[in-house]
Amino acid sequence: MNRLRNRTGDVIPLREATRTWFAISLQTFGGPAGQIAVMQHKLVDEKRWIGQQRFLHALNYCMLLPGPEAQQLAIYTGWLLNGSLGGLIAGCLFVLPGLLSMLALSAIYIGAGETSVVTGLFVGLAPAVIAIVVHAVGRVSKRALFHPLLVMMAVASFVALTAFGVPFPLVLLAAGVIGWLLRGLIGVAPSGHAVEGDVPPPLISDDTLHREAPSARRSLTILGVGVVLWFAPVLVAALLFSRDSVFVDQGLFFSGAAVVTFGGAYAVLSYVAQQAVQVYGWLAPGEMVRGLALAETTPGPLIMVVQFVAFVGAYRNPGALDPWVAAVLASLLVTWVTFVPCFLFIFLGAPYVERLRSNVHLGAALTGVTAAVVGVIANLAVFFALHTLFDAARSHQWGPIDLSVPVLASWDPVAFALTGVALVLVFRLTWSTLRVLGVCAALGLVVTLVG
Repeated sequence: MNRLRNRTGDVIPLREATRTWFAISLQTFGGPAGQIAVMQHKLVDEKRWIGQQRFLHALNYCMLLPGPEAQQLAIYTGWLLNGSLGGLIAGCLFVLPGLLSMLALSAIYIGAGETSVVTGLFVGLAPAVIAIVVHAVGRVSKRALFHPLLVMMAVASFVALTAFGVPFPLVLLAAGVIGWLLRGLIGVAPSGHAVEGDVPPPLISDDTLHREAPSARRSLTILGVGVVLWFAPVLVAALLFSRDSVFVDQGLFFSGAAVVTFGGAYAVLSYVAQQAVQVYGWLAPGEMVRGLALAETTPGPLIMVVQFVAFVGAYRNPGALDPWVAAVLASLLVTWVTFVPCFLFIFLGAPYVERLRSNVHLGAALTGVTAAVVGVIANLAVFFALHTLFDAARSHQWGPIDLSVPVLASWDPVAFALTGVALVLVFRLTWSTLRVLGVCAALGLVVTLVG
């Protein structure tokens, strides 16, 4: 039986939808795969507010966009159920628990990062992150590298980033062009995400879901309002603190990063790590690993690690402000410029979804980009491994990695052992991300306290 719209035009009552999105937001651990699974269970299987095919249709569109696809899927499904207000509520609630958690953890890291307890926790968390990122390489490659030419593109992107330091956006651009040029040989990445088991029929028909007719006027209005909201805080920061302040640098950098994050958080972290450490000097190399470890323990999108980067960077470069005030302002600013584009992309593009999905040329280009993402994530794994497993690599606080013999000779036996444990837990025992992080953090704490 299909439900009818209520008096406000919503498919379901907005209050009921808000309670559901809040419940979903508290369970979004385990990266995008886990977050999408939570929405699948709650919206498709349990509530039966949206049909399986409609849910996958929305997911496929979000996969085409830069940014965290799970949060964009939340915005999109919220829009389908309750219009623009529903999309805003779903998207904001999706990131709110992670934002508050990451803010608290970043403050703890700055305030107590040198204590034995905190140091011990990071001794275990960093090796766990290596295993998680390696697992991500395998998971993405199974879906993306369905043709030998795509395997070659993934290897080429890894070599370009690791050996030659080619800028991250240039690698993705080249991969997209090559994918488009070779579309006759490679084809388009297979769409659809299989779901095991029988899927119950939805209580709401596709015809009842929210829709808006696309028009130039609507698109220009959303684009204008979205861009103003996106960059307004950066402009205010420039007027209040000058163009050379850390707030403007971080606002502009992460605004740009938000539009090149094809392939999820793991793909862009290599680029963020390179710029934050080597160009801006906001972090030491080993601290990027710690930030990712913290982000893995919080609900919400993994890209929330940018909040940690902003917090630490602004605390160390506060200008005329108190360091703690600067850190909190920077973390909120960066979160804003990272996630506002997600709302803009969904509200602007939702009416054109079918047209975009039927575009073979766009699909071929993004097939090439997805292949390059495998190489990008592999590069990230190497970056984290070097700065976790070798003491000399960690001693290069603000510069590029030196792969000389002294670096490789300064291996850390504890880090190697804990990485081995993490790999067994992830690949052999197939433990969840949160469980692996918890066990490794406990082992690191024990090793540190024992001495």
